[in-house]
Amino acid sequence: MNPEQKTLILEATQTIVQSMNVDCRVELKEDVQDGKQAVTVSIYTPDNAKFLIGRNGQNLQALEHIVRAICSKGASPGHTILIDVNDYRKLRATRVLEVAKQAVLRVRNSRRAEALMPMSAYERRVVHTELASLPDVATESIGQEPQRRIIIKPLNI
Repeated sequence: MNPEQKTLILEATQTIVQSMNVDCRVELKEDVQDGKQAVTVSIYTPDNAKFLIGRNGQNLQALEHIVRAICSKGASPGHTILIDVNDYRKLRATRVLEVAKQAVLRVRNSRRAEALMPMSAYERRVVHTELASLPDVATESIGQEPQRRIIIKPLNI
């Protein structure tokens, strides 16, 4: 990703958050996730984090969608833009992985498939990626947004 695109992402995020009268610090970090270039925009705010995150991260997803739409012109394909507020997304992914690993143990013991709670696309991707290395279970996403969820199935080995 070129410096102009990074600047556009940073400025778009800052403009939106400032127009919401939220005092914050915005940082941009570039890395690789699932073989794709990813830009993570981290927003740190002492207060109003709940306002930016929303119920079950809905406001955070909306903010991310708006920033992606603004920055999509001229952006090279294959780049992912992720927005995180006070490390909410990172903590949520950790919790979701813990729940998924507990479900794997139950699936192994019962030999019955189990559905997890509805998750965002990002959370589902984290779970699919983490559980893909397990040889005795398979994962599948089912349902429609916002009720889309993962099913963990035992494999006959």
